[in-house]
Order: sequence, then C-alpha cells, then structure tokens
Amino acid sequence: MPKFEFELMAQLPSHHLPGGRFRNPWPISDGDWRPGGFWRWRLQRMFGGVPGNPPAAAFPRAHPEPAYPHAPAHELRLTWVGQATFLIQLDGLNLLTDPMWSGRSSPLPFAGPARLAPPGLGFDDLPPIDAVLISHDHYDHLDAPTVRRLHRRFGDRIQWLAPLGFAGWLARHGIGRVAERDWWDDVVLDASGGPLRAVALPAQHWCRRTPFAANHRLWVGWALLPATGPRVYFAGDTGYCPAFAEIGERLGPFDMQLLPIGAYEPRWFMQRAHLSPEEAVQAYRDLGGHGALVPMHWGTFRLSDEDPLEPPVRLRRAWEQAGLPVEDLAILRHGETRVLTRRAPRPSR
Repeated sequence: MPKFEFELMAQLPSHHLPGGRFRNPWPISDGDWRPGGFWRWRLQRMFGGVPGNPPAAAFPRAHPEPAYPHAPAHELRLTWVGQATFLIQLDGLNLLTDPMWSGRSSPLPFAGPARLAPPGLGFDDLPPIDAVLISHDHYDHLDAPTVRRLHRRFGDRIQWLAPLGFAGWLARHGIGRVAERDWWDDVVLDASGGPLRAVALPAQHWCRRTPFAANHRLWVGWALLPATGPRVYFAGDTGYCPAFAEIGERLGPFDMQLLPIGAYEPRWFMQRAHLSPEEAVQAYRDLGGHGALVPMHWGTFRLSDEDPLEPPVRLRRAWEQAGLPVEDLAILRHGETRVLTRRAPRPSR
C-alpha cells in the first residue's frame, strides 16, 4: 500500500476506505469461500438441486392489529409485514423498517425472486408513517416502487433515516427529508414521551445495486431508544460478528430484538453476510439476552438454498437447547402483531 494511502487509512474509521467506500472491519472466517464464489454457488445449485418452494398456504397469515392513527404513548406495537419490513408503533410514532410491498425482490417487475407469501399488512392499511428506517440497498430491503408509493402518499411527513450514501438515491425519487448516519450516530425524533433516539449501528454485510458500484453505500442496523418506553433493536441484514457484543454493552439490553434468520445456505457462501438460526440465538445472547427475539428475513423471498420453512424450526431448536425462556421467542406469522405495554426491568449486568 502506498504511504499516502496508509496514512489516509489511519485517519479514517475502521469501516471506511479511501474514495468513499466501506468495508467490514473485523476478521471474517472465509471457510472455503474464494473469488468466483457466486458462480460456483449457482453451478452447485443447478446440478445439485434445492428443495422446492412450498405453497403460499404453508405460511399462515394473521389478522394484523395496528393502532390507528397511533398507538398509545406507553405501548410498543409491532406488526410483521414480511422479510425485514415491520410497522413499529412506539412512543406515539409510526415507523417502517426496510419497506417492501412489491411482488418481486428485483430491479425488474417480471424476473427475480417472487414473494412466497403476500404482505401481511396491505399498503393501503398503513397508518400515517412518521419515519422510515433503511438498513442497506439490496432489493429485498430497499424497493424503489414501495419508496415512491410511500412518498406519494405521505410526502414530507416522513423522516427518512438511512446509512451514509443514500441521500442521492432517495433524491432521485423525489425525497429530500433524509438523515444519513454513520455507525453509532443518532437521529432524534420528536415522540410523545420525549426525544426518541434512533441510533445507526454496525452490521456485517455489503451494498450493491449495480454490478459496478459495490460498497459505496454503508449498511447498518438500528436501535430505537425512547425516553421511557420499550427499547427495540432492528439488525437489518448481517452475518455474525463482534458488533453484537459491543452493541449490547453500549446500548442494551433491549426489550425486542428483530434478527434475521434466513438466506444462510450454502454456509460456505452465505456465512459472511447472513445469520443462521443458531447464530441468531448467539447474537441475542451477545446483545444482552433480554426481551423478545422476533425473527425476520425468512418465509418471504427465496434467496438461498435452505427449505424456506426450515429457519424457524432450527431457531426454535437452538432456543430450547440454549435454555432460554419459551415466552421470549416470538415467531410471528405474516401480519401478526405483538404488543408490549411497558419497558421490562433491566437485569443486573
């Protein structure tokens, strides 16, 4: 590395690279991953086969119960739409995570992974949205048609919260009210119970929407920290990494943890970017081992090789083997709403 680049690297945060790109700063176990892994995986899939997609009826739906227009100030009300999309009603605010209502996770409306199950909450049934939290730019998390629909319906009422590098993309869709944040930076929202901090948090992942623009945008999770109400952690999309323990030490424990559990096979290829169900249980413990674990990123789009119905089965088994309280594992159906009415007591650390 030339001396000037080395000196510049020394001045940047560990997840930043010269030229405005980003990286995962921790040593990552590659297993037998090597360059060309994507095409190796596709060939393996072509010749080895994968379990077929289950019918939509295999994913039972629940009747959503969001509050209109807002939940009471003392209440956390969470509704799973599908994949990483949640309606979070917290401290008098309505927030969406990684909003995705389209039929395909793709830049094309006629190709790419199709929904295995329809959205659990209809777009037209949304209450007024106050803020949207974006974790990264993959198509199952950042969906342009949904973004435009939200902007047409709610306009500048919405405060968009995003990692570094997203303001330009959102501006091209007519959106100007954007708060970009780096890891550990926060945005303060005006909630009914007082200031609510939304903190952008480290994750182990990557960004790319076109073949030639890798990691020019950052990837994050989010913590929602109201002044008095329940605390929520939304992991976005991530592999297992040391960040979970640091997040738990600095901000935890949380009353509700939204953790991804799908898109993990083949492990040699997916481990760097996606939690397995067993790793999700370990991440929950690293984060403080407190409150409800709500799994996401499963049962909505077929993005990898495991049976789409397998992730919650493995999660439940790992949860039981870890001896964790049965009542704290909240495997939601599409459209299901979970309610907390008060912040749980903080355990001694």
